[in-house]
Amino acid sequence: MKFFLLLIFSMLTCAFIVKAQDTVKTTSDAPLVVYGSVDTYFKYDFANRGSQIPTSFATDHNSISIGMIDLGLKKKVGRAAFVGELSFGPRGQSQSIPNGSDGESYHIQNLYVAYDVTDKFVLTAGYMATFIGYEVVSPVGNFNYSTSYLFTNGPFQNAGFKAAYSFSDKVNVMAGVFNDNWNYYRSSNQVNSFGAQLILNPVKGWTAYLNVITGGIVGTEFDLTTAYQITNAFKLGLNAADFSANKGVTGGFSGVALYPQLAVSKYVTLGLRGEYFKHKTGIYTAIAGPANGKSVTAATLTANVKAGPLTLIPEVRLDHGSVEQFKARNGDLTRSASQFVLAAVYGF
Repeated sequence: MKFFLLLIFSMLTCAFIVKAQDTVKTTSDAPLVVYGSVDTYFKYDFANRGSQIPTSFATDHNSISIGMIDLGLKKKVGRAAFVGELSFGPRGQSQSIPNGSDGESYHIQNLYVAYDVTDKFVLTAGYMATFIGYEVVSPVGNFNYSTSYLFTNGPFQNAGFKAAYSFSDKVNVMAGVFNDNWNYYRSSNQVNSFGAQLILNPVKGWTAYLNVITGGIVGTEFDLTTAYQITNAFKLGLNAADFSANKGVTGGFSGVALYPQLAVSKYVTLGLRGEYFKHKTGIYTAIAGPANGKSVTAATLTANVKAGPLTLIPEVRLDHGSVEQFKARNGDLTRSASQFVLAAVYGF
């Protein structure tokens, strides 16, 4: 494996040097692009039990709380580019990533460099937002403010080296090698994970991503993410995934989420996320203990109200488990949990 990696790096380095020599024009005065978001929210659990829906972010109950400020920088000069993105605040901190910033108020979201060997062939190396899944960490990238079980249980970031090639405007492929564990910006053992992605654009407005990541430490996840802008007003998205931990390691899940969205005006869009998620053996939940074979069905009704770069997001969510895995207002175990969220997200 090490010899194979060294051979690939050597070949790509040679290609990089030759191409760099052919690049005559440089634009050192290319603009530095600044982008990001700021978000805040209010959440109320209808059982008055605090945070009991075990998905990421928006955990404070009956409180006007902050999400994070996300700050990104990117620049491209000639064929070379970089992206650096940091988040500050509880939304970034709550990723609980043991990468050196865990327990602090900041988190590295992206930190990588890229080089266009040709107009169709791009190399990227560093710490990158994962290519797995439908939802992302930044709230400006999601329609719903609360996140799915599939998002929470999958990777957030992957550190590694990848190559992407565009065969046409309808077919793109990516393949890469990544660190052993998800969400680490440095390897604790070795670079032993492989990831690949096939991107298809069958017709205008429809994009599908077929993803896989597999490694000797964590396990293997297969993921399908697709979205189709059927009309100017109606969009339909879908995410389906299955994760199997390696032998001797507990855990795993499977699930599917559907995302229909309807624009009722220029400023208002309504959306529903319906999700079915099932744990495999070995998972432990803080409220109900071992979650072997337990499943949950969740329905989240969300509106996006646009006011320029500001989006108001009212949301009602109902989760229903296959067994009693939540708590009622009186403290008894129950199958259902529900919450209301009102969030404000400013993107720039």
